[in-house]
Amino acid sequence: MPKEKTVSEAIQYRRSVRIYDDEKPIDPNIVKKCIEQAILAPNSSNMQLWEFYHITSKETIQKIAPLCFNQNAAKTAQQLVVVITRKDLWRKRAKANLKMLDTVFPPKPKKEQSRREKVSRNYYGKIIPFAYRDFLGIFGLFKYLIILITGLFRPIYREVRKSDMRVVVHKTAALAAQNFMISMAAEGYDTCPMEGSDTWRVKRILHLPVGAEINMIISCGIRKPEGVYGERFRVPFEEVYREI
Repeated sequence: MPKEKTVSEAIQYRRSVRIYDDEKPIDPNIVKKCIEQAILAPNSSNMQLWEFYHITSKETIQKIAPLCFNQNAAKTAQQLVVVITRKDLWRKRAKANLKMLDTVFPPKPKKEQSRREKVSRNYYGKIIPFAYRDFLGIFGLFKYLIILITGLFRPIYREVRKSDMRVVVHKTAALAAQNFMISMAAEGYDTCPMEGSDTWRVKRILHLPVGAEINMIISCGIRKPEGVYGERFRVPFEEVYREI
């Protein structure tokens, strides 16, 4: 195994690899380590509304590959990592954060709590439920109207509808997915994030609950030279960079 790369080296090395070498297996323990590094990614309100399904079974990979429309990246993958969003677990994650606060701030009467403790407990006890709770989109519309009116008078967080919170958890999962792919590159392993898949059928294969959504499927392996489809192309930096 080659020496681990620096962050800059890993970013330069990482490419979306479409064809993997079936004669060069990868160590599932290293992939697992990279997933452990993935969950260190920044995420919205530290809610960690994600799960990672690490697929090492060749039989399962063969079932999922056609559901990724037989992309070479899926057909030749040594392993797969499916990044899942779990917005439905918001209550459990909020409670976990409140429990963590008990270790930071030993419980005491409210009048004896510091301002920081009061703000933290109020955030996970009241603000998070306000943001995530919804019923058939009705409460979301109600929240949106409240925010719309309040926003006329002061700056306020506006993304509180059901669809807004869905975007939030998918952004969070994507941050973790990037952590994972850079970690894999640092190990000399290759990946390819695939959004093109029949997510409903993949959910059935993985026996995911109704509230879970697939953010992306990441194939893993060691690249063949022909697995990188040409030189990297990016539009000129000046077109996307603005200094103010």
